[in-house]
Amino acid sequence: MTALTAELVVDGRAPQSPVLAPDGRTVCYVLVPTSRVGYHLDTELWLVDVDGSGAARRVTADIATESLPRWSTDSGTLFFLSDRVERGVPQLYRLTLADGIVTGLTGWRAGITDHLPLADRNQVALLAQDEPTEEDERRARDRDDAVVVGAREPQTRLRLLNLGTGRVTTPNVFGDRHVVELRQRPDGGPLAVLTQASADNDYGPRTARLHLFDYRSGTAEDLGPVAADARSLAWWPAEDGWHLGYLALTPPGLQAGSAVFDLALDDRVLRNRTAGLSMCPTELCQTDAAALVVFADGLNTTLARLDPHKLTPLSQHRGRLDGLTATRTGAEVAALTGSRYQLTNVHFGSVAGPLRRITDTRPELAGVPLGAQQPLTYHAADGLALDGLLVLPVGKTAAEGPFPLVTIVHGGPYDRHADRCQLFWFPSGQWLATAGYAVFLPNPRGGQGHGHQFAARVAGRVGQEEWTDILTGIDLLVARGVADPDRLGIAGSSHGGFMSAWAVGQTDRFRAALVGAGVTDWGMLAATGENGQFEAALGGSTGWSGIGPHPHDAVSPISFASRIRTPVLIMHGAEDTNVPLGQAVYLHRALRHFGVEHEFVIYPREGHAIRERAHQLDVLQRTRVWFDRWLCPER
Repeated sequence: MTALTAELVVDGRAPQSPVLAPDGRTVCYVLVPTSRVGYHLDTELWLVDVDGSGAARRVTADIATESLPRWSTDSGTLFFLSDRVERGVPQLYRLTLADGIVTGLTGWRAGITDHLPLADRNQVALLAQDEPTEEDERRARDRDDAVVVGAREPQTRLRLLNLGTGRVTTPNVFGDRHVVELRQRPDGGPLAVLTQASADNDYGPRTARLHLFDYRSGTAEDLGPVAADARSLAWWPAEDGWHLGYLALTPPGLQAGSAVFDLALDDRVLRNRTAGLSMCPTELCQTDAAALVVFADGLNTTLARLDPHKLTPLSQHRGRLDGLTATRTGAEVAALTGSRYQLTNVHFGSVAGPLRRITDTRPELAGVPLGAQQPLTYHAADGLALDGLLVLPVGKTAAEGPFPLVTIVHGGPYDRHADRCQLFWFPSGQWLATAGYAVFLPNPRGGQGHGHQFAARVAGRVGQEEWTDILTGIDLLVARGVADPDRLGIAGSSHGGFMSAWAVGQTDRFRAALVGAGVTDWGMLAATGENGQFEAALGGSTGWSGIGPHPHDAVSPISFASRIRTPVLIMHGAEDTNVPLGQAVYLHRALRHFGVEHEFVIYPREGHAIRERAHQLDVLQRTRVWFDRWLCPER
């Protein structure tokens, strides 16, 4: 029996971005290492036949970052991006399956961001920033590179590649708007194009507009603004003509559940097709007929079809279902999913389910003992139905408790703990279960999987009812004899890091806490984080909302730093732009001022997620050492 080590966790590889060939015979996917060694993440393209007739096979041999595979309409050609010529500058390539020949198609000096092979086999739509001019190159060479915010901002534009001539042209459409996403009508008609006023994450997602673009005539039509954070375009035909759908936040708030919006193009009537549902759409998948919708449904996933007058549930799947891709008819699908004790792999099958696994990218984990995982359902103090997961120490049953318990709060807050294998490079249920801990994974209000109203409940109220939701779950596990009330810990990253920092300012119940990339001051985050106004919706105000104190002060952990007595481990990436490093520095200085035991770890070159192998190993090992020190000092 193989023991679980940090190296086993971070040295794995996972499939991403599956794409099912239109003929339904083959899936291409990207195999991505969990950790990075060096400056670049080396990924690979693989193919697997869905009938199980052969093992998965790698189709490219270069050391490069390869991404975004897309099939031609006849399933004979695969287009993808690769930076094999110049690392960090992806270009478009074509793989012809009949002879296995790979051909480079672009040499765009700014690199290609995205691409879409069109029904016209001679055309590929590209998304790319402008190539540098001679003046740009001079300024870079001479370090004459002062940045004037709002001027000369890099915008991604729509381009067209003619495969016959190799020429790339840039249609004069959309002005200086940043192009986000493209989707061609299934019959080979126009492109739906989603644009934003800027690539700035704070501003751009609030300024989205939808367009139609006829690439044959070069003309475009503006369909008007769309709700914030729009994405996942899909077309479908109906009795009243063509419809165009997308996912976006439910208006008017910026902390909300996602919804499916349905725009009838003939009469321009827009409908929210998922209003009032107790689940949350996460993906739209286009077919030649009705679109498919993936729903986060509590701890699990529901797959449905968007029929003209109703939403038709098709199948249910344990845990998560991501990267859905379908045949033209939508009868068969492939997706990324796993189980409680198996990490994500590519699965294939009928849209009605079940799906069968067709890849095995982590065979080294076979036989590694994992803790028993079980779903929890309970009610909040105000009666709201809640769920979560309990992972028991490896080899133990609940009856053998009480155990030291670590509560891990998910990020977002619009995210969730799904009933899938809880083993990741960051502190996770199975990683701590292997060390003898019981782990509670709560899904408090504000998260995904229970509809819009559930998600919107934390807007301007972070740390309030969502905190008591978590406490109620902990109290339940103490009452059941699973958790030792004298050996409680709490951990989380991003919004989970906020909740961990918040918890230790509200109670002394926890013997140790971990704050990973956590929010400590909502006003500062709204001012400096890359998603500023979205964060302001959570915190309830900004620093420019007038003379304080402000609403966000009442929900910021830093305001309660004088109450903290719990030892705190702070971990943060030096280059984090989502939750900037200053948030961690602020907490560190406050804890130092009040003489609170803590450890502050900064990971150079890292952003909001830790990517480098040595740093991931440090995160895992340091986490265990920290909780062992305070919850299990006898070890």
